[in-house]
Amino acid sequence: MRRVYSVIFLVSSSALIFEVSLTRLFSIYLSYHFAFMVISIAMLGIGSAGTILTFFPPEKLSESSITRSENRLALYALLAGISMVLSYIVSNHIPFDPVKLSWERSQILYVALYCIALSIPFLFSGALIVTAFSFFSKMPERIYCSDLLGAGTGSLAVILLLNTAAPEYAIFSASTICFTGALIAGRGRIKIASLSFMFLNILLITLHPEFIDVRISEYKALPQAMKHPQAEHLKTYYSSHSRIDTLKSPAVRFAPGLSFKYLEPLPEQIGIAIDGGEITAVTESGNIEKLTFLEYLPSALAYEIGKKDYVLILEPKGGMQALMAEHYRAGNVFKIESNPMLVKVIRDDLREFSGGIFNRNTWSGYGRSKLRSSDFKAHASQHYDIIDLSLPDTSVTGTFGFSEDYRLTVEAFKEYLDALDTDGILSVSMYLLPPPRNEFRLLTTVITALEEVEQRDISKNLIAIRSWDSITILIKRSFFTEHEIDKLKLFSESRRFDLLHYPGIKKEETNIYIRLPSDEYFNNFQSIIQPETRDSFIKSYLFDIAPVYDENPFFHYYLKLNNTKAIYNVMGRNILYFLDNGYLLPVVLAIVLILSLLMILVPAFFMKQFKKFKRLELFTLLYFAMIGLGFMFFEVTLIQKNILPLENPVYSVAVVLTTILVSSGAGSVFSSKLNKLSSSYIQLIICCLIFLYSLTQPLLLKFMLPYSLAIKSMIISISLLIPGFFMGIPFPMGIKLLGQKQKELIPWAWAINACLSVLAPVLTIMLAITAGFKIVLWGASLAYLLAFISFKGLSKE
Repeated sequence: MRRVYSVIFLVSSSALIFEVSLTRLFSIYLSYHFAFMVISIAMLGIGSAGTILTFFPPEKLSESSITRSENRLALYALLAGISMVLSYIVSNHIPFDPVKLSWERSQILYVALYCIALSIPFLFSGALIVTAFSFFSKMPERIYCSDLLGAGTGSLAVILLLNTAAPEYAIFSASTICFTGALIAGRGRIKIASLSFMFLNILLITLHPEFIDVRISEYKALPQAMKHPQAEHLKTYYSSHSRIDTLKSPAVRFAPGLSFKYLEPLPEQIGIAIDGGEITAVTESGNIEKLTFLEYLPSALAYEIGKKDYVLILEPKGGMQALMAEHYRAGNVFKIESNPMLVKVIRDDLREFSGGIFNRNTWSGYGRSKLRSSDFKAHASQHYDIIDLSLPDTSVTGTFGFSEDYRLTVEAFKEYLDALDTDGILSVSMYLLPPPRNEFRLLTTVITALEEVEQRDISKNLIAIRSWDSITILIKRSFFTEHEIDKLKLFSESRRFDLLHYPGIKKEETNIYIRLPSDEYFNNFQSIIQPETRDSFIKSYLFDIAPVYDENPFFHYYLKLNNTKAIYNVMGRNILYFLDNGYLLPVVLAIVLILSLLMILVPAFFMKQFKKFKRLELFTLLYFAMIGLGFMFFEVTLIQKNILPLENPVYSVAVVLTTILVSSGAGSVFSSKLNKLSSSYIQLIICCLIFLYSLTQPLLLKFMLPYSLAIKSMIISISLLIPGFFMGIPFPMGIKLLGQKQKELIPWAWAINACLSVLAPVLTIMLAITAGFKIVLWGASLAYLLAFISFKGLSKE
């Protein structure tokens, strides 16, 4: 049996490595929101294995034939390893490009081919687990434990792999791990084939031929910049957080919102492309005279009118705002950048070019977490004259439209305001996004934060200007003075920026230099700022611009479902808009729901054992559906919620997944020691634990934020050990019961569990957007309550 446990452990580990690597690859060669599809592709493949084996059960083998059983498992491991490499190569050469969906209907076919090709490795890995459960139904605890421990190990291993090499190398590594499992458990030809394919993988990794290089959509920013005849690619860097490319190209001209009054050439810049898309730039700082262009950016307003003794730059990216602070002779400048690889590239390889802009007072991580951390407070100021959050990128994690962004919530702005000195200024700049939505949501969120802090009319605490492509809002806890307003007017007039708001602004003072057909920015700003018109404006606006909180931190998700048709018409009846902004989540939910129902119900209609659909089948359906839904609701929510304290989505995935999966594996082994009476209440215990966790998690978050990353990781792990331990018990307990009652139902039970696990991540985001993460946790608690009820019925049948 050791060989059985070993092959399960290794294949589960490789499947997790393959899945996470695909999310990185999707982010690079397609876009962030397509990375979200990987979870559904993985679980659909795994669920398909259960459905297929329901039709073709491994009934010819028995527990007495251990060698033949091991050989069958080794065969699935071998096929999983082969299909990982082939599916990557095939998908990398399928000419799918989401931009072309607007004019090429064949792209829909390519999407289907993508999903089919990439689901095959998960199908074989799922088939291996289902077959093991079917062969050894009397000992499911150790099989499930091996599965969970393998996945937990894989969640750590993939971080190490992605931090040392490109994602395509991680794919080949996952494949090689599968071959190792096949080598351990297999016999004869399978051993020879495993060794042969391992050698082929090593050969491909060593030679790295062009056909395994990741393909990037030609419409992404990096390929577009490289089309210029004088473009030069400098270097590519990889980390678990992102891929970074440095380049020189005349197409790289980074000066957001630069005034039309500035007519001189910009200094030399080195472009930095993040995941082949968003391009920022590092500016050569040697020639001081050429840095005067910084005074003609809208984000310079804070430095023109405020004190500059202590400045904090959040999300400096290529360092332009840090360079601006130094250009304005700020006394002490502190920087916090969320992308650690970006800091490393600029600090080490571009040190001389950038003037060492990141070699002093620079930290990696989330600004909110660092502001509270004792380590940061020991080296930085407690309060700041200027906090600069300029042009934050919209690609924080995973997706675009429905990615969580804890930098731009009401709670975040309250913390920024709390870190300001008495007359300090918070400066926030963003690109204009026609039709206007992110700038209006920014305003509603900032105003809500101000009102919760100041508890009074805040129209005198805001000023705002507009350039041709960006908007800058300045916020103070105190009122803006007449002297500061005079400086604002002089700055805007001399740079030809349009005023949007200051206390006492008149309509005729707006829309002068960069004229719009209708002065919608000024009119709508006033509607939002005035308390008596704000709520009605937010409700009637085409997009969702309501303020966002930590409970639903999806700042960039603006879709109102009831306005979908109107939005489609406004955007020129172009589906590309919905793709680019990740707004197809409801469609993805519908597709996943239909496919899941098909995989669950098809066996019920066509298989002999389902001809008389009795209470046993009904309770099986409900029980395995609920434990799958509850487990994933809890897991996905905790990954999302712990991004803030752990300061990086990758760390959150590693800590949460590893802790839950490993502790669940321990719980699975322990389940074999439970008697019938105690085991019947496990689901109820989990229900109570999750509900309790939903109430205490905000307090835990507040408690641990000041501590170091290592201590926060430890606190999160400890808090998840008990729920994770108990959550590992229900599945093997149910499988063991089915093995005693009707063994043929085990593959179907696996398919049910997998299909609800497919549905859960999409449903988690949908529920979190509309109701908040606490409601999702309550949904997980309810799911386990229903599992408790259904297990009672299942036991009696």
